[in-house]
Amino acid sequence: QKMPPSLPATINIQEPRWDQSTFQGRAKHFFMVTDPRNLLLSGATLEEARRVVEDYRAGTVHPGLTEDQLWRAKYIYDSAFHPDTGEKMILVGRMSAQVPMNMTITGCMLTFYRTTPAVLFWQWVNQSFNAIVNYTNRSGDAPITPSQLGTAYVSATMGAVVTALGLKSLTKHLPAIIGRYVPFGAVAAANCINIPLMRQRELKLGIPVTDENGNRLGESTAAAQKAIFQVVVSRIGMAVPAMAIPPVIMNMLEKRAFLKRYPYLNAPLQVGLVGLCLVFATPLCCALFPQKSSMPVSSLEPEVQDKIRKKDPWLETVYFNKGL
Repeated sequence: QKMPPSLPATINIQEPRWDQSTFQGRAKHFFMVTDPRNLLLSGATLEEARRVVEDYRAGTVHPGLTEDQLWRAKYIYDSAFHPDTGEKMILVGRMSAQVPMNMTITGCMLTFYRTTPAVLFWQWVNQSFNAIVNYTNRSGDAPITPSQLGTAYVSATMGAVVTALGLKSLTKHLPAIIGRYVPFGAVAAANCINIPLMRQRELKLGIPVTDENGNRLGESTAAAQKAIFQVVVSRIGMAVPAMAIPPVIMNMLEKRAFLKRYPYLNAPLQVGLVGLCLVFATPLCCALFPQKSSMPVSSLEPEVQDKIRKKDPWLETVYFNKGL
């Protein structure tokens, strides 16, 4: 039996499989990255994927390896290992955990929003989860200190709780449907606090910027600001369908006899509706901006521009990992 032809060592697996200059290409990429089934993969499968990817990058092609198998290994690798540091990411912080974790937490926030203790508890749970996600998916390879981590976590949790309680008191005398949107206001406010604080080191010291071929040119705080802004927009966008559509449906269902007869189905229904929204919203909102973002050299800080001009006077665009 003839062996299949050996795979060429020229496939660029440094980049995603699909064209990242188009929204459709980015969406296909992130549907793979956020696939919850990746969470079920064993440690041995992850290590095998890492071995295949790292060997291929080094020019070693495993016998019998097909292009589809190579890309499958690449996406398994990307789902579990940080793109800048190469370290294995915390399980609940991976993008493949976004849908199951967020559907549970968001569903509970939307279900148990009527009492102050419930608001406090679920906002705390949500911000604890967000802190893990933001740390796990940070851009760059600079470490964050425990004090910075603690400050970001406490500040975001307090911001979310204060916003939620403030909005809750303002909506006391408004229609019930308005009260259902309190969790969304709190989540949006917390994202604006949590992400910049969790990535404050990047804002102070900058993130790595490279040329088109991945050659590191320096660190830029301007690139960090753009990266963090894009992530905040994506995260808020991710929350919109999951926190805007289920309240309307649940408000209608609660007026019907079915939920009055079976009130214990309220939370599972809410979680299911949120999950359905997140399956699509998570990859589509991650795809709003390219993972490998870019900006003109002229938009960087003057000292970074000078450093780059000495290396390559004609370079016009730099690239950076925006994080997720």
